[in-house]
Order: sequence, then structure tokens, then C-alpha cells
Amino acid sequence: MKILTIDTSSNCSSVSLSDGSTLLGECILGEDRSNSGRLLESVSGLLKAAKLTPEGLDAFAVSLGPGSFTGVRVGIATVKGLALATGKPVVGFSSLAMLAMNLPFSSHPVAPMYDARKGEVYAALYRCGSLPETLRSDAVIGPKEFLSGIVKPTIFVGDGAVRYRELIVSTLGELAIFPPWHANLPRACAGAVIAHEAALSGKFTPLALLNPTYLRASEAEIAKRRRDGL
Repeated sequence: MKILTIDTSSNCSSVSLSDGSTLLGECILGEDRSNSGRLLESVSGLLKAAKLTPEGLDAFAVSLGPGSFTGVRVGIATVKGLALATGKPVVGFSSLAMLAMNLPFSSHPVAPMYDARKGEVYAALYRCGSLPETLRSDAVIGPKEFLSGIVKPTIFVGDGAVRYRELIVSTLGELAIFPPWHANLPRACAGAVIAHEAALSGKFTPLALLNPTYLRASEAEIAKRRRDGL
């Protein structure tokens, strides 16, 4: 099953092209996650290298967040456009579950953490075998509060884990485990693993339900509520 997967939820976006359990190509975009033009160029480049067209794919997949509000919207809009143009189905998945899948078959729970700013993190807890199993659901939460629920050795991964490493270590001591730096990079190909299994089971996401998972209100929404006196 050929799937094009897009992740634009963090500071480092990526696009992958896979066929079943084979990675045909992956492009990492760096800091320009909101540059939809560059994103489409990467999609085009991967397809061209694999001698495929969008119509030749079986499905598209995209991370729904949590993460960058603008980035998530760009990724979803891109996949919606491709799906509408080709009539192909779509799978949406959690960006935190995707990040956790950088560490499949870990002997300890994995805590993916994105820096949500404002003294908070987007975080969750997963048991990662061939697929992520949710132990604590995705949430936007203060790092101290999140850590208070950790009682076993746990692997912390993501830019939130990097930012709050000192706090994690001082709070948990030897219970805190950190992988090599490359595991902190969100990878679309890890999302493709989740998407592939969902697609095989026919668990596609209707386009009408393909919406961002923000977990908290955006700055624009907060400003509007203030103007409306809510």
C-alpha cells in the first residue's frame, strides 16, 4: 500500500513516501514548516523520484497535532487538497504517537513531549511495540504536573524533553531516560507506520473530520473571546 505521509506539527516538518513496510523516500524540511510551497515541492520531488503520481498512491496520511497551530493547518490543508484532487482516502494520527514511534519495541514507556510554550508541554505516555498503545492521553499540561504521574523508568523524547531535561532529571532522577538526540526529531515515516496499519484495517478518516487537534485555544481565539467579553 503506497502512502504519502506529511507531518508539519513541529519546528522540523517532514514528508515520507512508503510502500507497505518499505520507505521509498523521506524529505525533512527544517524550520520552514509553514511554507506550503516548499512542502508541495517536497511532495512532488518524492513522487518524481519514485516514478509515481498522486493518483498512483493508495492513501494519504497526516499528523493532526498537537503542535504548531499554523504548521498543523498547513499539513492538513495540503493533504485535504491532494485527497480531493485524487479521490484517495486519508488517515489522520496524533503527532505525539508519531514521535513515540521513533522508539518502537522500547522496554520502558515512552513520553513524547513537544514544547507548547507558556510554561507548558504537549505530552502523553505510550507503550511502543509495533504500534503505540496509549497509557496517558495527549494533553497540554505543565511539565511538573505531567512528571508527577511518572512512577516507573520512562523514556523522554522530543523538543519538550530537551527543554525541560534539567527539571525531568531533578524530579525523577534515575527514572528518567533520554535517547540519542536524533530520536527527538519527528519523522513522517514513523507516522506512516501508524497510517499503514490503520489503512489495512480500513480505518480511514473522513475529510469532514480531518481537523487539527489543538488541545488549547489559539492566540486569535483568546483575543476574540476577550473582545467579546467571554
